[in-house]
Amino acid sequence: MDAAAPSLHSRFLDETLPRIRQDARVAGVAVAGSLAGGYADAYSDVDLIVAVDDEAFDSVMKERLTLIGSWVPLVAGFTGEHVGEPRLIITLVGPPLLHVDFKFVRASDFAERVEDPDILWDRDGHLAAALAERPPATPSLDLQWIEDRFWIWVHYGATKLGRGELFEVISFLNYLREAVLGPLAARRVGAIPRGVRHLESLAPDEARELQATLCGYDRQDAGRALLAVVELYRRWLDEAGAAAPIERRRDAEKLAMRYLHEVIDQTG
Repeated sequence: MDAAAPSLHSRFLDETLPRIRQDARVAGVAVAGSLAGGYADAYSDVDLIVAVDDEAFDSVMKERLTLIGSWVPLVAGFTGEHVGEPRLIITLVGPPLLHVDFKFVRASDFAERVEDPDILWDRDGHLAAALAERPPATPSLDLQWIEDRFWIWVHYGATKLGRGELFEVISFLNYLREAVLGPLAARRVGAIPRGVRHLESLAPDEARELQATLCGYDRQDAGRALLAVVELYRRWLDEAGAAAPIERRRDAEKLAMRYLHEVIDQTG
């Protein structure tokens, strides 16, 4: 772990790791995310990976919250099905309050990762060996998947704008930043696509351009933001397409944009 980690985070790890190590079923502990990457700040959470012996994994999964409560001063916690990761327990510990994610994995699955964690304790050295044998599987951005959907999404946003459902339009713009523009921005600077996380620091130029896709609770402003989304998507996709050619849905683009402009004209 980076020596410059915030003091609260370092203190938490210093106090918690010895308690986790007392459980004989735990094969090792690692930290991922910003702490492993060396860019944590006072607002960062702690992403802990708890590797469990395969034969004990099911029993540990049944008592995760109880175990965590014996390791840390647990304030609240819940499972991570909503982010597609049922092995995850998302917690607040403290005070002072600290967000800590505990991800429980089988020791045999520890090397399945998108980036390298920082191993804090490795009981038998097997975790480090597994990382050395298997490189991380960096996720790629499927541009064709986006293009196949994007113009349908644009039409959807236009229908909500036409109906005056501005809360829905604002939410939809957030989705397009999260699912399309944020990942494209990260791709432009060689970062792992993760929605809009850390874009201000990873891709500051792109983050400034994304400001044009924000809007207030106003129909005209929302229409302008939808057009800004399209403009950025077209430009960034054109630039990405040279390295990753895709089949453009030109007919859908033409018809969806005609409809969007008609709605904008009708709403003033």
